[in-house]
Amino acid sequence: MRNDGGQKNQSRRPIPFPISWRAWSIIALLLTAHICSAHNAYNLGLVPGQGHIYTLRDPFKMAPSPSHSTGSLSTAPTECSTERDAAQVPTQSEKTMEDLEQQPTSQTHHHHRHKHGVPHWRIVASQTLITDDVLNHEYRGSGTEDDPYVVEFIPNDPRNPMEFSQLKKWFITMTVAIATLAVAFVSSSYSGSAREVIQEFHISQEVYTLGISLFVLGFALGPLLWAPLSELYGRQLLFFGTYAALTAFNAGAAGANSATTLIVLRFFAGTFGSSPLTNAGGVIADMFAANERGIGMSIFAAAPFLGPVIGPIVGGFVGETIGWRWNEGIMACFTGALWIFGALTIPETYSPVILRKRASLLSQRTGKVYVSVLELKQGKTTPKAAFQKSMARPWALLFLEPIVLLISIFMAIIYGTLYMLFGAFPIVYQQGRGWSPGIGGLAFCGVAVGMLAGVAYSIYDNKRYARIEGENDGEAPPEARLPPAAIGAAALPIGLFWFAWTNSPSIHWIVSIIATAPFGFGMVLVFLGCMNYLIDAYTIYAASVLAANSVLRSLFGAAFPLFTTYMYQNLGIHWASSIPAFLALVCAPFPFVFYRYGKPIRLKCKYAGQAHAIMVQMREQEKRLKEEEEREAAMESDSDDTGSNEIGQVETRHSIASLRPSLLNMVRTGSRASRASRASRPTRASSNASRAGRTAKMEDFGRVYSHASHHHF
Repeated sequence: MRNDGGQKNQSRRPIPFPISWRAWSIIALLLTAHICSAHNAYNLGLVPGQGHIYTLRDPFKMAPSPSHSTGSLSTAPTECSTERDAAQVPTQSEKTMEDLEQQPTSQTHHHHRHKHGVPHWRIVASQTLITDDVLNHEYRGSGTEDDPYVVEFIPNDPRNPMEFSQLKKWFITMTVAIATLAVAFVSSSYSGSAREVIQEFHISQEVYTLGISLFVLGFALGPLLWAPLSELYGRQLLFFGTYAALTAFNAGAAGANSATTLIVLRFFAGTFGSSPLTNAGGVIADMFAANERGIGMSIFAAAPFLGPVIGPIVGGFVGETIGWRWNEGIMACFTGALWIFGALTIPETYSPVILRKRASLLSQRTGKVYVSVLELKQGKTTPKAAFQKSMARPWALLFLEPIVLLISIFMAIIYGTLYMLFGAFPIVYQQGRGWSPGIGGLAFCGVAVGMLAGVAYSIYDNKRYARIEGENDGEAPPEARLPPAAIGAAALPIGLFWFAWTNSPSIHWIVSIIATAPFGFGMVLVFLGCMNYLIDAYTIYAASVLAANSVLRSLFGAAFPLFTTYMYQNLGIHWASSIPAFLALVCAPFPFVFYRYGKPIRLKCKYAGQAHAIMVQMREQEKRLKEEEEREAAMESDSDDTGSNEIGQVETRHSIASLRPSLLNMVRTGSRASRASRASRPTRASSNASRAGRTAKMEDFGRVYSHASHHHF
């Protein structure tokens, strides 16, 4: 423990990091500008040469051919060739046997080239990554304004987040989870230095608490800004810019010379730090399919919960030993290291942005017209439209949909209770029992243990959900997500009442700390169950629903710490701790009610009913398209010559049952006779377009649903 003299010496002792926070901020900005310029140069076709001079590279390097010499991209490689050149091009039927003999080797090499031949730094540096196969792919369309080429991911596309290796997926998942944990850690680590900050700036406990409340208030305002920006510019650049600002504001807080400066910088740190809270879940959704996402989301969910619990422990020991400024400095170092590491290792994963930028670059380089598959379906997104949707729709869903309102209130009360404990624990354990700030921070270990148990149970419960999904043809009802939330809803009031009436100094401290474990356990289960329920129930509106939930939750988290001190002074530690327990008890029936009556309630709600109707339509369309593909595959397998279907495919579909022998002979004869007169490959293009056209609706709709549903987890 320090006496007053020690405190004075501590304040005069030079602290290298806080004193030079301006220099660190300038370095951060210069590094940001350099990496952004290098990133843009790479996308424009430049690579670093000698002496740090950028030189032009050729991303479209390919084998010479008549069509490629024109310098434009075409889906028909022989479209510009002469009849003499076309006569030398073997037909599909003649190449069939040779292709079949070479197929195992070529496919293995093709897969290896895409999966392992592209270094990771290229995927990080380029959001488009146009390879030879991307360039030569036969996209739907003709490249005109009326019929543009439709850009989508090609098979084994190295830039497709869904096709990243499992090692890469989990590496990215753990990185964004730690980045999210760091933000939550910064939000609460400040609470461990209360005594030092209050003494240095001569402020009240309530003014000091504004440093926590305004930081969490930034969590409420940030998503309204970062959500539309991520839709326009992607997750990678948004993370890079906002995390750099978070680091700079943390460094600025370490050198603050007044309480006002400290609190304002904390507010901006929370606003910019909310970016990974809203987009990190979307990164996981970009890479994992729905049936694979459960474990990844469970691990990710531990980050925003464990961060606030770890913060007071670290902040308490740092604050009482080397001072509160170093507490803020450690936050800046932590987020700064993650910022640099993430900028060098995390690629863009938001498919709409990747395809949109790829289509734009292809259009610039070839002179043809390209458009991404999602832009063709939804139209181009303007900044004005994106911000209008971000500002208006979440509030409409919050106040017009009873499911969204009730569940959001329940989650907001729990979230507010967690941040209320940052003010309650110092009163109960430091003032009531005489513990130091560092030892008092260890009281959060009970909450941490409960949260880890909740994550473990969520991973185990994923087996139950998978079984229900299998029993319902891969489409489990949204209410199947709620049983863990019901268990958590029962555990919450038990743990809070237990803590409220055992936190007296006359009772051993271990009893009240054990009581906080059910609260942590129930909080994780309620959050995961309710989040997944909202996503499944609102599908295409899930992004707006989760944004509304996040705003309300953060408002409660900002408000609860403000009245904690007054509440404990006027009501005492027992009844003050009981108030959130009573609120949790009132909300406990919500998961049970929605599990029993959720479907009829959803069908009567406007947005939930629309989402359900669209999902039913999508499943029916998917079923019809699969049946059509199976019929076509069966007809093609009946043909003796797989290449002969290229010319007579349309006629064969109509009369193959009665005219198969004669048609096969006609097709073989026509295929050989057409060799000298084919100047292009329209039949192959039409054959591919026929199949692609039928599956495009299902694929496009599926992508739109996937990215709209999980834009913000």
